[in-house]
Amino acid sequence: MSGHTENAVVINAPLDVVWEMTNDVARWTDLFTEYAKAEILQEREGTVRFRLTLHPDENGDVWSWVSERTPDPGTRTVRAHRVETGPFKYMSIFWEYTEVEGGVRMRWLQDFEMKPQAPVDDAGMAERLNRNSPIQMRAIKERVEAAAAAEAS
Repeated sequence: MSGHTENAVVINAPLDVVWEMTNDVARWTDLFTEYAKAEILQEREGTVRFRLTLHPDENGDVWSWVSERTPDPGTRTVRAHRVETGPFKYMSIFWEYTEVEGGVRMRWLQDFEMKPQAPVDDAGMAERLNRNSPIQMRAIKERVEAAAAAEAS
């Protein structure tokens, strides 16, 4: 068994602004509400390896992992995966940017499988991701739209 989620948001901003801001991993703490730290570890041949650190959870625990992402400016897509998988057997994320009426549709497809000893199973993680992804997407939408409006004025 494996897990899959799909979430999307329309951001009312030019495609280039959405693309540049959301692919600037070093500034993800300015876009996402959940990240306390985003550290670039390596950039090579269009792929960035980075460590994300979450804000402490309700128990005071701090979670961190290393991922890689490879943006493709020609297709306006990004392929990413966790290098340090933690509770996941694997976690892959596909980002897609499409110009639509009212802006840019940013869509995330997440495919994963949880390890047997993980605190949640695939269905439980899908539920968590489907609850959190829209929250993060709303934050990104608000912040990118505000930056685009400021740039336009």
